[in-house]
Amino acid sequence: MSSDPRAFLARQLRAHLESLKAAGVQFVPKGEPRAVAATTPEPEAPAERTLLRIAAKPEPQAPAERAPVRVAAKQDLFDEPEAAVAAAPDDRRHELTVLAQQLASCDRCPELFSTRTQTVLGVGRIQPHICFVGEAPGADEDAQGEPFVGRAGQLLNKIIAACGYRREDVYICNTIKCRPPNNRTPSPDERSNCRDYFDRQIALVRPKYIVCLGATAAQSVLGTTLGINKLRGTMHRFATIPVLCTFHPAYLLRDPSKKKECWDDMKLLLREMGRPIPGGPS
Repeated sequence: MSSDPRAFLARQLRAHLESLKAAGVQFVPKGEPRAVAATTPEPEAPAERTLLRIAAKPEPQAPAERAPVRVAAKQDLFDEPEAAVAAAPDDRRHELTVLAQQLASCDRCPELFSTRTQTVLGVGRIQPHICFVGEAPGADEDAQGEPFVGRAGQLLNKIIAACGYRREDVYICNTIKCRPPNNRTPSPDERSNCRDYFDRQIALVRPKYIVCLGATAAQSVLGTTLGINKLRGTMHRFATIPVLCTFHPAYLLRDPSKKKECWDDMKLLLREMGRPIPGGPS
């Protein structure tokens, strides 16, 4: 996955323009450059031009000490043109509704398009403390149109409650928005096809922290090939958002002995957030 900030912005702008089109907007006026008022006209100072060039220059990468997962875009996720992401929560919730309508007609992945019941965008609070991200909808999610509503979702609810939150306090979504047949792992092409929807969604939701559930979600969000055991135990970054990786609840249902390690991960997140650590999930 490319970490080029320009590619990230291009995906955001393309998704925004498509959402405007879906909402019936047919013309976007070109604005005039912003003028800065001054009491006395004077020529532009060379030092100001230099500062502007410095501000636009990406931060240098730190050598070797950064894990490969840090190649996820370092640019501020919300440093975009003002028209790209609405500021007010109600406006962003409306844009999420438009995005869901646009997603419902998506046919980029022929197999998923032909076998899905419906697309599944996400559910929860705008600008939450935590956004939980899985890999793809399952059978229950495909039927109900909401992520994590089956047995894995019930366990996720317990994890959320053990952290001192309610399900409605957080945001929950998947990296791709259609159920793969027989719950198979999404292909690289399918993840790529859905990427601009996911990026747009996160830009609108604006979570303070992201929790990736399982290796597929973590690899997709962070742009890495590392396994979940190598990604656990430390905080990563998606743009400016801290990211924690842990086991998928479906895996915990198959191997309950891993619940303690999952709870250790959540305690790491709570410490990072500066929140008290209550008892773990049963």
